[in-house]
Amino acid sequence: MLKYLKDYRWADMRQISWNNRAEQKRSNVSMAGKLCVVTGCTSGVGWEAAKALAAHGAKIVMINRNMEKSERACEALRAAFGAECGYLLADFADLSQVRRAADTLVQRHERIDLLVNNVGMHSTTLTRTGDGLETVFCVNHLASFALTWLLMDTMRRSAPSRIIQVNSQGHRFGGLRLDDLAWEKRYYTGLRGYGAAKTAQLLTVWHFAQLLQGSGVTINAMHPGAVKSNIGNNNGHLYRWFKDTVTSRTLGDPVVSGQAIHYLATAPELEQTSGQYFNLTHPEKPAPHALDREVGQRVWEESLRLTGLA
Repeated sequence: MLKYLKDYRWADMRQISWNNRAEQKRSNVSMAGKLCVVTGCTSGVGWEAAKALAAHGAKIVMINRNMEKSERACEALRAAFGAECGYLLADFADLSQVRRAADTLVQRHERIDLLVNNVGMHSTTLTRTGDGLETVFCVNHLASFALTWLLMDTMRRSAPSRIIQVNSQGHRFGGLRLDDLAWEKRYYTGLRGYGAAKTAQLLTVWHFAQLLQGSGVTINAMHPGAVKSNIGNNNGHLYRWFKDTVTSRTLGDPVVSGQAIHYLATAPELEQTSGQYFNLTHPEKPAPHALDREVGQRVWEESLRLTGLA
């Protein structure tokens, strides 16, 4: 990350520091009758988002990998909030499963009021999907890109509707190289792999926002805060030990992330806000390399190609 610091202005750095300490905005707007699709929501940020939305009356459709955890999560939402809840199963490392989930949503639901692309992962080692894609890039970027693209027409018909991409300050680590998305030419590290995926996601958010302009559909990205989650639990014993005994002590409760997502999903003052990056509930300027529209155009085209949507 150090090599990128020279591209920051001090004003940007001060804003990041202020946002990290700021009191978060809240919304009490009801979501009664609204259908919300949330990915990766059996724990952590996604679970708190589902709870916050259900607590305000939303109908929840989860997209998760695990059936038993999804069943328990829906039962908990019904018991706590009387929420209408269902789920679809999809492994976001398999784009064919993402496409099937999107097709099912379109067939079952005439409208979708909110899409929260939360699913994500971090890997300390290089792995590839069955399609030969670098796994973190596929799960963190390509899958949410494909789901968003495939649901756009439904969300246009549902306008006003909103899309929230759960991104990360990890995008500031960089790592994106369009000539080496599969990490065949470089040594892979978890931080750079994660940074590459989150940078790509941000670059396509700006493009989605432009594509959706005037449609009544907004799309924004947000950093969910430095909070506890299960991300990274797929890694080895040493990583998990360090995370559980050291890192987790400095992290906050993900309930603040869920509250922030509800705010971004409902705040009247954000009705026309699109193509913005938030640090929880506060606007923030992303890293300079995540604002390059020329690179963003190339990422957009490559994302369409890699997802088979070109």
